[in-house]
Amino acid sequence: MGADSASLTVVICVDHASISGGQAKVAVDSAVGLKRHGHRPIFFAAAGPVAPELEAAGVEVICLGQKDLLGNPSRVAAAVQGTWNSKAGAALGKLLGSLPRDTTIVHVHGWAKALSPAIAWPIKASGLPAIYTIHEYFLFCPNGGFYNYPQGHACGLTPLSAQCWLTHCDSRNYPRKLWRNARLTIAREIAGLPDAFADYIALSGFQKGIVGKYLPRDATLHLVGNPIEVEDLGPKPDPASGDIIFVGRISMEKGPFLFAKAARASGMIPTFVGDGPVAAELKAAFPEARMLGWRSPAAVRETMRVARALVFPSLWYEGQPLTVLEAKAMGTPVIVSDGCAGREDVEDGITGLWFKGGDPDDLARVLGLAKDDAAIARMSAASHAAYWADPPTLDRHIARLTSVYRTILAGKSESLEPAAPQPHIAARLAG
Repeated sequence: MGADSASLTVVICVDHASISGGQAKVAVDSAVGLKRHGHRPIFFAAAGPVAPELEAAGVEVICLGQKDLLGNPSRVAAAVQGTWNSKAGAALGKLLGSLPRDTTIVHVHGWAKALSPAIAWPIKASGLPAIYTIHEYFLFCPNGGFYNYPQGHACGLTPLSAQCWLTHCDSRNYPRKLWRNARLTIAREIAGLPDAFADYIALSGFQKGIVGKYLPRDATLHLVGNPIEVEDLGPKPDPASGDIIFVGRISMEKGPFLFAKAARASGMIPTFVGDGPVAAELKAAFPEARMLGWRSPAAVRETMRVARALVFPSLWYEGQPLTVLEAKAMGTPVIVSDGCAGREDVEDGITGLWFKGGDPDDLARVLGLAKDDAAIARMSAASHAAYWADPPTLDRHIARLTSVYRTILAGKSESLEPAAPQPHIAARLAG
């Protein structure tokens, strides 16, 4: 078997073994896709249950059966686990030590909700090549978003600077912010988690600009978007009908109040598909809003299909918002903030419209432009055509992933020996 067709062993590390969000979904989908293509994915996670998709595909799963940080009834135990999950570190070290060195790669999708920085030492000690997908920003920013939640805007402070320590930016409270700062300090300065990866995956070019300056000096940054499985329904038969909608989690950083305020100013009734922590507050402030609640993935796509346009008013940077791509696949133009990664998949005036991020007046102006039936019809056709010219299917995603894996393995020295085991975290912290 040639080097380009040899089966790879890929250890996929993520907090949850079930689909708890977009990050875990991509990890699960990639494991299933790798298995389908004849590789050996090993899914390593801290928190259960195990996704039925993994079991159905015959993917090897090592799930530690732990709680994630939010699901742990003990705040103290959650803080200890989140700082240093010794069980995860030991189990990962045992696994990596048993795998073939010339065809194995470690791919980490997430660590901040259950695995902790403890995964760094076994990865480095194994000597195996490792890569990290930047789904969010916890490896660089204490609260994971470069976003000030109490003030409702993107944060430009240098992570872990004095000003960062003094600033309450957490979505809950300042003590949790201080704990997260301490955890990131441990992850970077003691565990050396960023240095466990010689390679990183960014989901968009926009994201490259956000994280590039925080990566280890010699790291290589690859661009591999997330996979999306959606049916091609053809161009929309009646693109200028329907509502302008918001789809997703109704939380402050996603900009639902921005959309509602702009809609009211433009004489439009906003429609929200989803739920979240500020849904009741939103409805109280804007009683005219249509609140459709959570729907199944199929129902959400059908709602997007019949919508006039999707509004994506996110106030934080995002990684690669899949809702934007799903709307394009449905032939629905997207009205997107120019301050988030979603703008990369929208050509202003062609497949959708940009507005100035965080500015309700500019969003109201753009909503006014979206009342033009002919313009919406043109953008709908262009959106559908642009998406289906190069659809990000799972098979294409796996082809791009395995190309990156093989490039990394080809550059890995065959003579590299495993590093010496690292001392226990308690000894490092005490000394």
